[in-house]
Amino acid sequence: MKVTVVGAGAVGATCADNIARKELCTELVLLDIKEGVAEGKAQDMMQTATLLGFDTKIVGSTNDYSKTAKSDVVVITSGLPRKPGMTREELIGVNAGIVRTVAQNILQYSPDAIIIVISNPMDTMTYLALTSTGLPKNRIIGMGGTLDSSRFKYQLSQHLGCSPADLNAVVVGGHGDTTMIPLMRLATWNSAPVTDFLSLTQQEQIIKDTMVGGATLTALIGTSAWYAPGAAGAALVESILRNEKKLFTCCVALEGEYGQSDICLGVPVTIGRNGWEKILDFKLNETEQAAFNKSADAVRSMNDVLKTL
Repeated sequence: MKVTVVGAGAVGATCADNIARKELCTELVLLDIKEGVAEGKAQDMMQTATLLGFDTKIVGSTNDYSKTAKSDVVVITSGLPRKPGMTREELIGVNAGIVRTVAQNILQYSPDAIIIVISNPMDTMTYLALTSTGLPKNRIIGMGGTLDSSRFKYQLSQHLGCSPADLNAVVVGGHGDTTMIPLMRLATWNSAPVTDFLSLTQQEQIIKDTMVGGATLTALIGTSAWYAPGAAGAALVESILRNEKKLFTCCVALEGEYGQSDICLGVPVTIGRNGWEKILDFKLNETEQAAFNKSADAVRSMNDVLKTL
């Protein structure tokens, strides 16, 4: 198996490191536009192989897409990261051109690849990747909801005083501070509803803190987060290559599901060797569906910006 990670910045390098340590593939290509960065980080990671006990071959490349040939999965992280005070919407103009070019170059050498999009604004970049490549919809996956759900579980664990691994909780909708929808009603602690253990005030605070999770980290460290986004990307790669068919919230193309069409938005999907394989209907209540529709409207307005570029 072969995996390519495009973008050797903090998110891309962290994603690649997770993939290599778990030996999810025999060869991993790290590609970046900046001279020497991918090669340097690839060498640095390879020098940990004997210390960490993995045999994945890691290759760095400065914009040479021929080295990515025959990749089974490609993770696109390249693009301008968010700065403090910057919205994901402001990134569209710059990152659209980058993602479109990357996708076209990748498919020239790996026409059968499954593409995972991490670049922001993620919902719009996923929609762009789908519409600009013409690939089957199951082969284009936006990572956002996977990350948002992990942040939701983190916030829940802090209030419950429990292990995040014992929680099942998902975030649907857009990957944005005002568009994501943490589904508190459906969250469970080893099958027991978390609402049995949390006050309404706590629930409201958890939802609020989850929704601004990305912006909170950007304010603290001066740029976008990378450990959790990189791990989220690697988790999707693992479910694909090992055909685990795990359930994640991912940004995928909707054709009537959840009442939406001609949009890529975060919904629960199973991830396996064919990419995303099935959308699960979580039977949103009236309030949740209204929030989902509002989220779709906001994402659609961002997608409309693509028409002006």
